[in-house]
Amino acid sequence: MGEVHELVAAARGLQPLVRQHADEATQLRHVPEVVVKAMSAAGLYRIAAPALFGGAEAHPHPTIEAIEAISEADGSTGWVLMIGIETVGIGGSLMPHETAARLFAEHPDLVMCGALNPQGRATKVDGGWRVTGRWPFASGCHHADLFWGQCIVEGSKPVRTLEILVPRNQYEIIDTWRTNGLQGTGSHDVAVHDLFVPEEMTTSVAGGSPRHDGPLYQLPPFSRLAYNKVGVSTGIARSALNHFVDLAEGKVPRLSRTTLRERPRAQLAIAQAEAALRSARAFVFEVVEDEWQTVLAGGRCSRRQRALVRLACSHACQEAIRAVELIHSAAGTSVNWADDPIGKARRDVAVVAQQLMVAPQFIDDAGRVLLGLEPLEPIL
Repeated sequence: MGEVHELVAAARGLQPLVRQHADEATQLRHVPEVVVKAMSAAGLYRIAAPALFGGAEAHPHPTIEAIEAISEADGSTGWVLMIGIETVGIGGSLMPHETAARLFAEHPDLVMCGALNPQGRATKVDGGWRVTGRWPFASGCHHADLFWGQCIVEGSKPVRTLEILVPRNQYEIIDTWRTNGLQGTGSHDVAVHDLFVPEEMTTSVAGGSPRHDGPLYQLPPFSRLAYNKVGVSTGIARSALNHFVDLAEGKVPRLSRTTLRERPRAQLAIAQAEAALRSARAFVFEVVEDEWQTVLAGGRCSRRQRALVRLACSHACQEAIRAVELIHSAAGTSVNWADDPIGKARRDVAVVAQQLMVAPQFIDDAGRVLLGLEPLEPIL
């Protein structure tokens, strides 16, 4: 765990650089290359990658903490790192051994982006597949070495999926990402047309299993895809709360003789926001650790455990929104300026909670499981 803690420290050490380029990321609508290279050189993208290929194969807690640290400096950059951690970690664990060994050797600071929604069509040919497709929300696609995209196999009955690994010079970026929140993630569409993909550059999330025995790869995949999103939400919210404290110390509201921090409403807002954020975060850490201990002992996570993780993660993203809303409401008119950090956090944190893995419907579905009913969502 010592190396992992060093990676969290490295993420915190990169906060000044991330903040320095946050406005540029917003203007470019993607994270600047210098920031991506700094995060990859620090080993952050490999925090969940197999140790066999130089990854940290980390416990979930420091993974969340590293994502939080970058997200606190800039939500968009934290989101891009989070997606990169997932695609390098999960994708790397599913690649054929020879493929993974070659790719990690060729790219010592491997960066990947991905879209695990089956928007491609793959036709079997000698030695591989012919693929055509267009995938939305490919966050971080500008500076990724590889794109990992899911496809439906043409003619398969029942329907079968596979994923393709496509080098940067073989996919097209279609400029579609024009949003109010997380503007700097570069979550544009990615497309390929009649591209030949060798068999060894494919994986199977649905039909395969991780090729590594470590506890990280025995965790339920949807748990991993959920708790990583939490790090972005809590990091953004932490940034907003910190900015509020700074604002409240010096701001004297109009028609007032005292600073904002002396107002009972501001005091209640920061207290409620801290309680909401810290409580929700602690819930996530508790239930994720319970799953970790289960797989560490060689067991399989129960439906109840998986439901609690999904509940905790969706709840945390909602509470991060509530925490930001509380202090946004108490801060006064200054947060309405386009470049105000609390206003930006409000826009950014709302986008995270709309992602499928932490969508609010999982709160309802977890309740069904806790009451002994069958879940409605197939993920549970």
